Amino acid sequence: MTDGKRRKGLMAASAVLGGVLVLSACGGGDGDSAGSSTDKKESSQAQADEAAAKKTSKAEIKILPKDGSDNASINNAAKVTVSKGTLTDVTMETADGTAVAGQISADKKSWKPAAQLDRATTYKIAATASDADNRVAHENASFTTVSPSNSFIGNFTPEDGSTVGVGMPVSINFDKAITNKSDVQSHITVSSSSGQEVVGHWFNANRLDFRPQDYWQGGSTVTLKLDLDGVEGASGVTGVQQKTVTFKIGRNQVSTVDAKTKTMTVTRDGKTIRTIPISAGSPENKTYQGQMVISEKFKETRMNGASVGFTDDDGKGEYDIKDVPHAMRLSNSGTFIHGNYWGAKSIFGSANTSHGCVGLADAKGAGDSSTPGAWFYDNSMVGDVVIVKNTGDKTVAPDNGLNGWNLDWSAWKAGSAA
Repeated sequence: MTDGKRRKGLMAASAVLGGVLVLSACGGGDGDSAGSSTDKKESSQAQADEAAAKKTSKAEIKILPKDGSDNASINNAAKVTVSKGTLTDVTMETADGTAVAGQISADKKSWKPAAQLDRATTYKIAATASDADNRVAHENASFTTVSPSNSFIGNFTPEDGSTVGVGMPVSINFDKAITNKSDVQSHITVSSSSGQEVVGHWFNANRLDFRPQDYWQGGSTVTLKLDLDGVEGASGVTGVQQKTVTFKIGRNQVSTVDAKTKTMTVTRDGKTIRTIPISAGSPENKTYQGQMVISEKFKETRMNGASVGFTDDDGKGEYDIKDVPHAMRLSNSGTFIHGNYWGAKSIFGSANTSHGCVGLADAKGAGDSSTPGAWFYDNSMVGDVVIVKNTGDKTVAPDNGLNGWNLDWSAWKAGSAA
């Protein structure tokens, strides 16, 4: 073999061996590199997790109602609490951006709105808290309160803080028909400082009245508690009220109208303070009999016969007096005791001439305080009792006005669902 051939052979062998070496080096190099990369990634993730754990606040915020809730209560549903930390900021607003006032508790562990929420309204809450290491946590939620169609309220009388006569019942008119009467009544309590037993009576699916067996004791205080929030009144309809109302009972004044003698005797705390000549309903339009309660007072009001069925052939009212003085309502159907300036003075105490009301002598304009009509108005209050007798007519229906006293105690108690 010549030198040239020997060199070519050595070069070829070298190339082959070199290729093997290169291939081996590449393969081995890949394996070592992959193992190193994986280790680095795992190490890097572990470090990131550890760092994140160190940076994450331990404070745990809870918002009620839960995010996305609907039919939420307007009273107690909205609340923010925190554990393992303290609240630093809470904001609440309606969907249109109207802010809702609220307050963080003294220990900074909770927050709630300052007032009752509105029905059928969407609210958004954003809360911020920090833990012992001042690391911050955030939470957000949105919810919608119960709609009017899925809730009920009770419109009640008398008003909170008022002073009323001894005949004033607690009367509640619900804006939805109540089918679960027992549940609803069990969440309403009426009590008196006098210790009198007070019982509820359902007149229909919408009206519930409360009263004692006898008139309230003068000078006592009556408390009404409505705990109806979340109480099911009917299928798919829940209560939203949570309220306490107190009112006072004034002096004991009861006035007795005798259509036969055409007089009214006014007694206060058992003593007669005045006897007033009156004119009750005519023989054709007798006045209801029974125990009636003054439910409204008007210094002057309009009385149109058409509104209570007294019309002429042309359909217009048999009377239309635009300034009846010193009028006090005794029934929902139009019975009043009121001043009368248009009748002859001679009718009072001698003739019954009205369309069913009880009239007292008075002056046009309601400005003369010396008239019987003005005196009785000034000395009467909502809740006073007016007893009417000897008219020859039927007794007023117990639910016609605030006149449940015309049911005896056993009949009244029979209407309770408790």
